Amino acid sequence: MVKFLSQFKFKSSSRNFLFPVLAILFIGFLFSPELSSAQKTKSALTASLINIEAATNATFTFNATLHNASTQPSVYNLNATLPLGWTVSFRVEGSEVSSLKVQPNQTQSISIQFYPAPSAKPDKYLIPVTAVSEDGKDTLALSLQAVVKGSYALQLTTPSGRLSDNITEGSQKQIQLIVNNSGSIALKNIELSAQTPTDWSATFNPSKIDNLDPGKSVTVTATLKVPDKTIAGDYVTTFNARESNVNATAAFRMTVETSILSGWMGILVIIIAIGIIYYLIRKYGRR
Repeated sequence: MVKFLSQFKFKSSSRNFLFPVLAILFIGFLFSPELSSAQKTKSALTASLINIEAATNATFTFNATLHNASTQPSVYNLNATLPLGWTVSFRVEGSEVSSLKVQPNQTQSISIQFYPAPSAKPDKYLIPVTAVSEDGKDTLALSLQAVVKGSYALQLTTPSGRLSDNITEGSQKQIQLIVNNSGSIALKNIELSAQTPTDWSATFNPSKIDNLDPGKSVTVTATLKVPDKTIAGDYVTTFNARESNVNATAAFRMTVETSILSGWMGILVIIIAIGIIYYLIRKYGRR
């Protein structure tokens, strides 16, 4: 009887001892470095921003990273499912690529640039991007969203469309310019300037347009001043209308003519010169 009880106590104590040991081993397995590392280091394609808003004629640039968590170098082929008419460029360290090789447990930065179709309408475009390893073991996916908000466009011309005129040297002329917002996004803080021939000057009224809604236009008066003694001929002045997102130019040809007074002065100088020569011939010609 005593022997039986002693055996029972031993078995009971063994069982009580076994459960804590198994629990410790199980917990140790869960938090082992190998398992923890395997759970944390999965290959992935990620981006810092997945939603960008821009105009139709702008470039949508996403900064992505590709992490290779395998124990072998992997070559990944890059691809994007694009809306009709769009194009894409993958760039690594400034060079355009279609695939890249990533070493084990390394991360590579990728610049993904989307170019919308010129006819793209304002909307949200979801663009799936994939990086597929050549061995087929890894297919990494990333969804990016390009929000097209419209297009920037600016035109600079004259009311008649004519970009030439005449001017007399030493005078000034006012030229009417039309600044037109031909896009679908409002333009702000449009600045007017000019590239003129040497010693010429140009001023604008107004010199700045605070806001210009789509389809609207503003008339600007440019005053072009020509210095005295400018040689007769054709001169080109380039007018500029510049906004932070778009600009427009207009090359204006101005033909400079000599003033009537200058013409008569020239004739008078010639007559005087002829008279002096005639006088000298009459006076000293017989000697």
